Amino acid sequence: MASMWWVIAYMRGDLNKAHDDSYTPCVANVYNFPSAFLFFIETEATIGYGYRYITDKCPEGIILFLFQSILGSIVDAFLIGCMFIKMSQPKKRAETLMFSEHAAISMRDGRLTLMFRVGNLRNSHMVSAQIRCKLLKSRQTPEGEFLPLDQLELDVGFSTGADQLFLVSPLTICHVIDAKSPFYDLSQRSMQTEQFEIVVILEGIVETTGMTCQARTSYTEDEVLWGHRFFPVISLEEGFFKVDYSQFHATFEVPTPPYSVKEQEEMLLMSSPLIAPAVSNSKERNNSVECLDGLDDVGTKLPSKLQKITGREDFPKKLLRMSSTTSEKAYSMGDLPMKLQRISSVPGNSEEKLVSKTTKMLSDPMSQSVAELPPKLQKLSGGGGGRMEGNLPPKLRKMNSDRFT
Repeated sequence: MASMWWVIAYMRGDLNKAHDDSYTPCVANVYNFPSAFLFFIETEATIGYGYRYITDKCPEGIILFLFQSILGSIVDAFLIGCMFIKMSQPKKRAETLMFSEHAAISMRDGRLTLMFRVGNLRNSHMVSAQIRCKLLKSRQTPEGEFLPLDQLELDVGFSTGADQLFLVSPLTICHVIDAKSPFYDLSQRSMQTEQFEIVVILEGIVETTGMTCQARTSYTEDEVLWGHRFFPVISLEEGFFKVDYSQFHATFEVPTPPYSVKEQEEMLLMSSPLIAPAVSNSKERNNSVECLDGLDDVGTKLPSKLQKITGREDFPKKLLRMSSTTSEKAYSMGDLPMKLQRISSVPGNSEEKLVSKTTKMLSDPMSQSVAELPPKLQKLSGGGGGRMEGNLPPKLRKMNSDRFT
């Protein structure tokens, strides 16, 4: 710009007539190139000393003055914007956040766990540091839709607050593999054929500038080591904790079952001998207990006089003991008690005899109870000795049918 001002002064002859008081130059007091350069600085920085100034006798100088003012404003805005962007995106600070080269899967606290390590190389603290993990994996829905990059969330302590990091020393981030984890079916054998990527995002606020900083890394299936654990990097020396970053990425092998969590749970169910019979007989025992509870309810609904007359107040309890023995000891002969099973094992006894004996056993107490009834109730029951039937009132008939059927 100073050269352009000097060229205008040279073409108009202002350099030769600068000391003529009757001559009006384009720019006053511009005699040579240094004076043109000083005029450029005064115009660009808006200093305005007042010794050199532009006159109205030079239209080309006015055009150059407007061009210089607009260009100077654009340059200033560009420089300020570059400095602001540089400060608002602290990439150098993100480079000092360190992630382990590999992730490891091993047992921790009795559970299969996916682990990786995070560290801070600077002494300045990261405020409100938070970590998140995403699993990118292709899958097909039950409806047949193919999702090439399906994103699943890996829980690294969101429910317990463990994802909020106090990053003053290297930390090991853990994801417990359970029934809710996407790695529930993952085993050492299936890792050879699986294709996935774990994306780790660490966000925090830089303590010195207050700007948000974000660091990212990822682990593919080849970078996940099965049956490994990280070397300890923190040691206590002379009353202070020392961090050895030379062992930050190092791992060592530990005994780890090669099966997935789902396979381990299935093997545990098959290895315990008491679980399978209990599961198979649970429905039968629940049905018997519910039936006996219904009998107890009917017995409690009867009037107290009828309970005393019948003398069968402990009837449901006996049935409960009988049902428990039959559910445990009945085999091919059904749910019959042991006495009836021994009777049926005698030659010449058929199913009809068993049925007649059981009906007799049930009818004898009933006949005795009817005989002990008052005369009015005996008349209603049809003369006694038989079962109370249609002559009873509707309410007693319904209660009696619920009790003895």
